Amino acid sequence: MRAAVLFLLLVLAGCASTPDNINNACSVFQQRDGWFNDWYSAAKRTERTYGVPVPVLMATIRVESGFKANARPPRKKLLGFIPWKRPSSAYGYSQALDGTWAEYKRATGKPMATRRSFADAVDFVGWYHYRSNQKNGIALNDTYNLYLAYYAGHGGYARGNFGSGTRRAAQKAAAMADSYARQIRSCGL
Repeated sequence: MRAAVLFLLLVLAGCASTPDNINNACSVFQQRDGWFNDWYSAAKRTERTYGVPVPVLMATIRVESGFKANARPPRKKLLGFIPWKRPSSAYGYSQALDGTWAEYKRATGKPMATRRSFADAVDFVGWYHYRSNQKNGIALNDTYNLYLAYYAGHGGYARGNFGSGTRRAAQKAAAMADSYARQIRSCGL
């Protein structure tokens, strides 16, 4: 009995931890290829559903959360040292906001989806990028502009409402997607 409980705890701990070497797609996918937690299968399923390439999906999540299941924006400081409110409700792998996540669950018929689940989060990213394609005409393999729309929202993207920090993050996402694409080809996924 104790061995079964210990095994279950180890499995669950592995699900919640951030993968090592998050700048290498092959490494990330090799670390997350279990029965209950197969990230590559989840990413490929999303690619088939929405047409967004796996490297674009993974780069978006890498830049947004660093593959941390419970990622949140840092709290603001009151008087420079007292932890205060967070700047947004962004949470989980996808850093989806509460309202956008609720819209995703309604639109996809997935009421039990959770931002701490990689499979749900990668599906959300694919869904959002697909909507960016539909609303803003962004190509599904244009990581830079997809990321800008992801960060600024569809309306913000249409208005060009993003600053230099957002552009730098979009450049980082585009470079990461290119790197992930080369890595995925090299490891035969």
